[in-house]
Amino acid sequence: MPPSLPRPLTGLPVRRLTRDDLVPCADLSEDRGWPRDEHRWGLLLAAGKAYGIDDPEGKGLMATCVVTPYGPDLAAVGMLLVAGRHGRQGVARHLMQQVIDSTTGTPLSLYATPAGRPLYEEIGFSAVGRTQRMDGRFRLPAQPDSQGTGSRPGPADAAGLTIRPATAGDLPAILRLDSEAFGLDRTHLLARLPAFADHLRVAEDGEELVGYAGLWPSAQSHVVGPLIARDTATAKLLVSSLAGATDRPLRADVDARHEELLTWLEACGLEPGSSTTVMSLGNPPSPGDWTRYFAPLSLATG
Repeated sequence: MPPSLPRPLTGLPVRRLTRDDLVPCADLSEDRGWPRDEHRWGLLLAAGKAYGIDDPEGKGLMATCVVTPYGPDLAAVGMLLVAGRHGRQGVARHLMQQVIDSTTGTPLSLYATPAGRPLYEEIGFSAVGRTQRMDGRFRLPAQPDSQGTGSRPGPADAAGLTIRPATAGDLPAILRLDSEAFGLDRTHLLARLPAFADHLRVAEDGEELVGYAGLWPSAQSHVVGPLIARDTATAKLLVSSLAGATDRPLRADVDARHEELLTWLEACGLEPGSSTTVMSLGNPPSPGDWTRYFAPLSLATG
């Protein structure tokens, strides 16, 4: 039997977490059966506002939640985790309510797992979309060659595009493209992307940057994200370039409306995994251009 918590739950103080809490945060992820992802926790603790509840028995953290702000119009909520021994006792609701109160009316968004969605609905969040996770070993499907006499590996044709590693000089163009697709300025998050990602690629059409994508480590896999591109053909080329840079399995959480990309990823050997529901609370601003927003950096950051 899990230990009984003090009642009422308002007696459980919520505090801001710091970089010093990185290992306890990773321990809690592992407790819930998630990858430790200390690398991602480092980004979240630096770019967001993390909150936690200490275990009253001194066993690390009882619960965590991270808010990544994007100005006064939106904040993304993620990593709402409760230690298994304290599950189903109202801890998640208590922490989530404290987090909502801390945002003082800022509209919120999050990616809900099937297990977490009922709680968010009870709090007042509404479903506005869905993502599909794809996992597996990437291999390009064969395509007919230009003479139609054989086959060659490769993504759909995107003549004239150049895919190359990003440089420091690309950051202003990446930020412009991202703000158009996401709908808000994410400079404080994306400025950390070159140091966070193992690989960062951009797509150019002549001198115009028309897409970018990152690849970062999680457990034994590499995660594709963010993935921003002017069209599906460009997104495919970016994924193919990143896949060629790693020998690990790939993982991507793709906006479910991008059916062509999902079908292609499956043809490339990735298999459908878990699905998450995009949810919002309050009156978030009109979204950016979803047709160019293929995958988030992480489900924890939006």
